[in-house]
Amino acid sequence: MAENPIRRPMSLSQLATRSFRRWLTPLGVILLILFAVIYPQQVDKQNVWNLFFLICLHITMSQSWNILAGFAGQSSLGHAAFFGIGAFVTRTLWLNNDTPFALAFILGGLAAVVFGMLIGAPTFRLRGAYFAIGTLGVAEVLRITVSQNIPFISTMPGPLIASYDLPPRYYLALGLALAATGTAYLLLRSPWSLGILALREDEEAAQATGVHVLRHKLLALALSSFFAGLAGGVFAFQQISYYPSAPFSPLWTFDALLITFIGGLGTLIGPVIGAIFFILVRQQLAVALVEIHQVIFGILFIVIVLIFPGGLVEVWRRLSRIRWIKNPFWRK
Repeated sequence: MAENPIRRPMSLSQLATRSFRRWLTPLGVILLILFAVIYPQQVDKQNVWNLFFLICLHITMSQSWNILAGFAGQSSLGHAAFFGIGAFVTRTLWLNNDTPFALAFILGGLAAVVFGMLIGAPTFRLRGAYFAIGTLGVAEVLRITVSQNIPFISTMPGPLIASYDLPPRYYLALGLALAATGTAYLLLRSPWSLGILALREDEEAAQATGVHVLRHKLLALALSSFFAGLAGGVFAFQQISYYPSAPFSPLWTFDALLITFIGGLGTLIGPVIGAIFFILVRQQLAVALVEIHQVIFGILFIVIVLIFPGGLVEVWRRLSRIRWIKNPFWRK
């Protein structure tokens, strides 16, 4: 029997490279969080607070959609229903029933989960495009029902408008975005992740190997709908006035879908990168090219998907093949 070759000890440059790669991602996350916490305070402008709020809100929405579609492979087009239910329940309990906002906020998320469980069992019998069309149909029925039965604008009372302050609402959105991303991280490292990811790859093969298909689908749906409902609650907390049917608009679904594909479907950091890119570019195009900004953004989305099929996270993978990244300056 041949003896195992003796492993050569790693050089100092190799140890430094491994340590650099190990700490690069945690360091980047910490710096990004610190920037999100400190920068708006330093600038302290209304448009900056609003911009950062939108980014955090869309991170939560796209991360929740990514849990269901990117991890479990269930491409739902009815995500706006969860967002709208969360906004409606939170707003109604908070303003009309004098419920403390914190309680109304949690109940809005739970209401979205209950609705998700009610539609989950029947819609999960559908697959592929039929599942997507079925969920879109449910969401549209809900939107039309709300718009026809509650046509009035929901407005905060005078005392709340007088004391309105955007920074607390932004930090609530930031905390929710961190919670959604953290939950996705923990889910990927839990025993449930193997079954959920197996569904994405091949549902029939996963079932043949003993994965309880419906149970794993419902878990992904519960987490996804909960954070989408909480995102709707944040929207209801931030908006001074709006039509109750506005949160049920399919734009909330398609924005989350676009962000996830731009950043990287089925990846943890993809929705974060996608939301930052989506909001910054869309806002700039809306100001510079008012009449055709949606067309330009659509073309830009197609170009990104064609060049980087795995999303913007693929940029880093390609850069890692470049010589100066594989062999950093301290190794020369």
